[in-house]
Amino acid sequence: MSFRLPLILATVLAAWSAAASAETIKIGVTPGPHAQILEAVKPVAAKQGLDIQLIEFSDYVVPNAALDAGEIQANSFQNQPYLDNQKADRGYKIESVALTVNFPIGVYSKKHKAFADIPEGGKVSIPNDPTNGGRVLLLLRDKGVIKLKEGTGFKPTVLDITENPKKLKFIEVDAAQAPRALDDVDAAAINTNYATQAGLDPVKDPILREDPKGPYVNLIAVRTADKDKPWVKTLVDSYHTPEVKEFVLTKFKGAVLPSW
Repeated sequence: MSFRLPLILATVLAAWSAAASAETIKIGVTPGPHAQILEAVKPVAAKQGLDIQLIEFSDYVVPNAALDAGEIQANSFQNQPYLDNQKADRGYKIESVALTVNFPIGVYSKKHKAFADIPEGGKVSIPNDPTNGGRVLLLLRDKGVIKLKEGTGFKPTVLDITENPKKLKFIEVDAAQAPRALDDVDAAAINTNYATQAGLDPVKDPILREDPKGPYVNLIAVRTADKDKPWVKTLVDSYHTPEVKEFVLTKFKGAVLPSW
């Protein structure tokens, strides 16, 4: 017993010391895949002395405001065009430090089995933020549904539509409310995280689906002042691990794609 007691005490002290030295950060996420993936990252980061606390936000607007205000230390929910637009509009001093996953956006319908079945004058809801709304218009352009002005870039609006043969009526809604719009429109463009929350299958259910390419890869953002801090590297390295990649591939079965 006299030999075991010092060993037990040493083990307890080592565990206490590790816990005391762990750095805690708060990361803003949207519910669904982003939160689920960060839950898988947490134990990996914990082994490196980084304690992650997740703060869920129900929309796309608040996480950047909270990050810029210092209420959280990082967020994981957006792509680069959306971040660029937020920074330009609001002057946030935040930036990307790593790529995460891609969520090909889909167009869903409860009334039609194919987009071609939507009648003339049909209603199509799109997200009301410039990045995701523009993303859907680019998808419809690429599928030959509409034509857009030349040089509209990644953020076209309905005002940039030059040809709309079926005279579709585009209704702009908050991205988080898009699943609720399904009952009232012929089709609704829904981001993957909100689609999965609503019980939709982002691989099988869309009547149109974005190609998994382009600038819409999601990212981890931090305040510019924090980008070189050691915990940022620990967070990124913990996310970019084989076990997290395997979790994404197994859990989401193609609805979410690793981008590292």
